[in-house]
Amino acid sequence: MHMKILNDTSLRLALFVAATTCAVLNGWAGDLTSEHAAELLSLQAITSLAQRYENAEGLPRDYQKAHELYCQAARAGFADAQYAMGWMYANGRGVSKNDQTAAELFQVAAEQGHPQAKQLSAQLGSSAISALPACLTMQDPVPLEIKETPLAVPYPKGKIAQLVEKWAPRYSVDPGLAMAIIYVESGFNARAVSVRNAQGLMQLMPDTAERFRVKNPFDPEQNIKGGLSYLRWLLSYFRGNVSLVAAAYNAGEGSVDKYRGVPPYLETRDYVKKVAALYSQTTHPFQRSVVDASSVVMRQLALTR
Repeated sequence: MHMKILNDTSLRLALFVAATTCAVLNGWAGDLTSEHAAELLSLQAITSLAQRYENAEGLPRDYQKAHELYCQAARAGFADAQYAMGWMYANGRGVSKNDQTAAELFQVAAEQGHPQAKQLSAQLGSSAISALPACLTMQDPVPLEIKETPLAVPYPKGKIAQLVEKWAPRYSVDPGLAMAIIYVESGFNARAVSVRNAQGLMQLMPDTAERFRVKNPFDPEQNIKGGLSYLRWLLSYFRGNVSLVAAAYNAGEGSVDKYRGVPPYLETRDYVKKVAALYSQTTHPFQRSVVDASSVVMRQLALTR
């Protein structure tokens, strides 16, 4: 049945429109590559199939199957699925009614820009994440393994590469990781400004620039030094876990702490994969003295003992 849905031309067109709309709402339109669009189409198709099972639309009603499919897409960071799961818990559709879980699912979707979830979250209020379904709170909830050979990207040679080679070792950061971050963040455009006002080569948010004493984020050397300072801090905080560092660089360390791992955001998942494709190391040396370890790392260590 899943393949039949994907092979329907009209539905595929509708799903592509939905994927594009989702990208625009979340500010990804400029980054909607064919691979990203295909992933959005797949997640939308899974969510649509779940809705058919939930509402008995051409298929026998099966709340358990609907929940499993919603979980699959929600875990991948798809806001529509997170929102739909919220309604299942809000109304007790095949699961025990749980307003806290519903509110938290709406909150996750709202944080990705889902308009209806934003409205409901404003009404219900936010709270600490404590009652999300297990599929969203598992350790490393996204498949981060890179099966193919890491990309051999011909980074541009010149001033930027020279600055990275000069400063990265002084901040105890592998130049390869710094170059991967710059490539994904700005494509080596020192004047880049994102829709969220992240600025310069390493796309420093104004508060991050202030935090690491960057006066002019469009000055390549200042920007690189600020970005390296942040990477050094994150590497210490997450004890060298590159996936968590990349996720935090994109979504903030608070989001990684909140979700106890890579946040269930489609944009952040995509970002982590891009960095991993360029920088194949999963761990990185770190300086313990910079900051105490994140509770995420401490929890992981406790589970392995």
